[in-house]
Amino acid sequence: MKSRAFVPEKLDVAALAHDAASLAGEWPVALLERLAGSAAPEAPASGWPALRWSLAGEQRQPKGAKAQTWLHLTASGQVALTCQRCLKPVLEDIAIDRWIRFVDTEAEAAALDVDSDDDVLALPRHLDARELIEDEMLLALPLVPRHEVCPEPLTHAGDEVEPEAAERPNPFAKLAALKRSDG
Repeated sequence: MKSRAFVPEKLDVAALAHDAASLAGEWPVALLERLAGSAAPEAPASGWPALRWSLAGEQRQPKGAKAQTWLHLTASGQVALTCQRCLKPVLEDIAIDRWIRFVDTEAEAAALDVDSDDDVLALPRHLDARELIEDEMLLALPLVPRHEVCPEPLTHAGDEVEPEAAERPNPFAKLAALKRSDG
């Protein structure tokens, strides 16, 4: 039997599951434009470590039902986001370990997805695994990235004013003087 070659950008999920095959690799995060766009300005995605991923197909045969097509997706990487406390870059480790079940139609996927803890998708002719992995990584990003302890102390509204700011003239002082001279 001839073994098939699988390409992640044009993946035949049904064939991958039928063959119980797997794929693995690494991508520079800069290739994943939407994920790279979440980078802190001081830490662009070009400096991040490569994203590691793996896909494994599986065909499950429940009793009295037709075979089910499953895809096991794992991915891990490190991203630099903007800390929402100090506004400096914070490194976040992101890891995904997810099982996705594929069904024949969108309607069937929508009906099963409501009742299932697993993700259910309609089986496409070809799946762009890079896009799927990027979607899952984006969903795994923290809503509010922040350091456990920020590297620099935070300043508060009641803190001491910088001497340089105290010496600056009030921009409205001339206006007030003009107003007084008119009246």
